[in-house]
Amino acid sequence: MKIALIHYSAPPVVGGVESVMAQHARLFAQHGHDVCILSGRGAPFDERVGFKLLPLLDSRRPDVLDVKISLDQGQVDEAFHKLVDQIELDLRDALRGMDVLVAHNVCSLNKNLALTAALHRLTQQPGAPKLLLWHHDLAWTTPRYQSELHAGYPWRLLREDWPWATQVTISEKRRQELVGLLQVPESRIQVVANGIDPLHFHKLEALTAGFYQQLKLGQASPLLLLPVRITPRKNIELALHTLAALRSRYPQAMLVVTGPLGPHNPANTQYFDRLCALRQQLGLQEQAHFLAEIHQEYLPDAVISDFYHLADLLFFPSREEGFGIPVLEAGLAGIPLFCAAIEPLLNLGGDHATFFSPDADPAELARQIGEMLQHSPVFHHRAQVLNQYTWDQIYLQQIEPLLS
Repeated sequence: MKIALIHYSAPPVVGGVESVMAQHARLFAQHGHDVCILSGRGAPFDERVGFKLLPLLDSRRPDVLDVKISLDQGQVDEAFHKLVDQIELDLRDALRGMDVLVAHNVCSLNKNLALTAALHRLTQQPGAPKLLLWHHDLAWTTPRYQSELHAGYPWRLLREDWPWATQVTISEKRRQELVGLLQVPESRIQVVANGIDPLHFHKLEALTAGFYQQLKLGQASPLLLLPVRITPRKNIELALHTLAALRSRYPQAMLVVTGPLGPHNPANTQYFDRLCALRQQLGLQEQAHFLAEIHQEYLPDAVISDFYHLADLLFFPSREEGFGIPVLEAGLAGIPLFCAAIEPLLNLGGDHATFFSPDADPAELARQIGEMLQHSPVFHHRAQVLNQYTWDQIYLQQIEPLLS
């Protein structure tokens, strides 16, 4: 499918609409569409996304500003009509062969009403692409724009329903404002929230991002982190049993063990084999992940740091530790800490950790973790963001259906 996106400006111009439009373009390209941005200002920013500079789309172009001065005073002069005609010609050429046009804010605000009018005229004609009007802001419901708005054409284009277009707002608040403005049923307007990209937000190392995607860690809720080598004294079997018990309450729970096999004892291989057999016995093949299975070398410190920022808690059940660096790392990362009641972890964790015996009942540990999570607004908010507001989820659940 060939998709065009249009706005007054595009990256590297900095702005909320520009950022969202760029993310939409990347999503379309990622899912196999042929994508092009049409803008009056900006430059190519992604090799997968085409870019066409149409200077008359720019809200800050001098001749566009001259027309706006007259419009703000309620005057529709010949310069406006000539500008509409020229923009329509430019768009007709740029949109040739396009299947879908996503218009970001240009039919919501009065920054370039000649562009609005040209789109209104052009998109009603045979062969025009399917039109999605994506409303971030609404001039007619914003007090600071009221002195610039007047009755009649072209200002009425911003407050009339365009029956051939799909109407989209970024929030329920905006939908209610648009319902009142257009006098249409709520069902006429789709709400598609803005999103967030966890990989970009966390600035993950390329290796971490690969793990995140391959193991589907974005689906984990909660994600337990165990940053240790695979050796018997780390008591990893308790983590597996605890994860199995926790999944009765949190079926999306996952565990990541970051370390390789301990390098100095051949018995560690046998221990790892026993852990893998236990994982299968507990039905945790898709939930308990040993990074040693997919990466044979030691992980860089930066990758380990990444996992602290992805995890919901540190689970540290060792039977023996000489010091306990993960306790300190969990403190810097600001995540809850569940660890074995052994020296020196007791000293390092102090009153800030939940301690348990290395021989504790896994069901009881799972209950304690569950209680902590139940009363954690941070965990619930994070889970909501990952479930509802990642760009991948928004695209698959809300944006893609609008294209058909």
